[in-house]
Amino acid sequence: MSLSFFRAPGVLITGVGSVSQVGIEAKKLGATKILVITDKIINQTGLVTKVTEHFGGISFDIIDEVIPEPPFENLEEMAGKIKGKGYDLFVGVGGGSALDITKVLSIMMTNNEDVRDFIGIEKVKNKGIPFILIPTTSGTGSEVTYNAIFTDIRDNVKKGIVSPFLLPDVAIVDAGMTVTCPPGVTAASGMDALVHAVESYTAIRASELTDGIALQAIKVISRSLRKAVYNGKDIKAREDMAMGSLLAGISLGNAGVGAVHALAYPLGGKFHVTHGVSNSMLLPYVMKYNVVSNIEKFAEVAKAMGENVEGLSLREAADRAVQAMAKLSEDVGIPKMKEVKGLTEADIPALAEEASKVDRLLNNNPRWLTIREIEQIYREAYAGV
Repeated sequence: MSLSFFRAPGVLITGVGSVSQVGIEAKKLGATKILVITDKIINQTGLVTKVTEHFGGISFDIIDEVIPEPPFENLEEMAGKIKGKGYDLFVGVGGGSALDITKVLSIMMTNNEDVRDFIGIEKVKNKGIPFILIPTTSGTGSEVTYNAIFTDIRDNVKKGIVSPFLLPDVAIVDAGMTVTCPPGVTAASGMDALVHAVESYTAIRASELTDGIALQAIKVISRSLRKAVYNGKDIKAREDMAMGSLLAGISLGNAGVGAVHALAYPLGGKFHVTHGVSNSMLLPYVMKYNVVSNIEKFAEVAKAMGENVEGLSLREAADRAVQAMAKLSEDVGIPKMKEVKGLTEADIPALAEEASKVDRLLNNNPRWLTIREIEQIYREAYAGV
């Protein structure tokens, strides 16, 4: 057995109604003054109240200044407003942006470096203040990973901070908190979770432990994403999506991801495409390129997606996974790359140049890519072939 490491949150609580446990967990962490971190839309929906009503008398404030696909400046502005105010627990409520902001604000309270000094792998010196994460979407898996992604507006590229100090003390995954998530966000975040599952399952750093987790994520997401998008009140579908996102996040957090994310970063950063959509646009095309690197695993992806592969060769079954993924993406309304505002085919060489620099992810991809091959994947995705 090859060497591998497995990391997860200190405490993981799941199930409809599990948000009621937040106050109990906060008291276990010794909280006396909580800061709830969220965005304005989530705060206005009443979801934050569903959390704070369970604080059991612990003092709290709310800051709802998280913006989508947050730049580092958003972090810096929020840190300036909350530092020195005596908060001893953060509770992040929202989608991936709110959860990632919460993670990094935690370490910014105990580390004096510029936030950009944390970019990369394990650049954070000190553990932050305790924090609890409660997702309101099913997709990013941020509540169980030690990654946080931000937009660097200096060069319009998404950049990651990777540190075990970004794992929460407690993660609470309650499907009831996702029922009001609109169809477009449900689709993009759900496909994002599927990207995490497929990439981590086929990654260089995959292990037997992450393989089983990733396959189960693919299974439950594939059977329920369409239902969750088109009938958001289907609580069973929402439970499947919450669990699938969680499982995919755990697999991602330990096996890592690959070329889909590497190619999505410059696309999202330069053209302001959300993380879930940019990943989803590229997934079938990267899978098509990668399929020959591990035909057996891609055949298993097809089976997990519910495809009937009886009588097919392994290669035919593997190709069926690519076709099924493209169809699922289309069914839930993911736009085509050609529809990205401001993007033309002339931009592809520059995108490929930027993507080729994301060594942390490309080195984990099951098949090696040169700039030429990255460019070809972009061209196929742009053409929609």
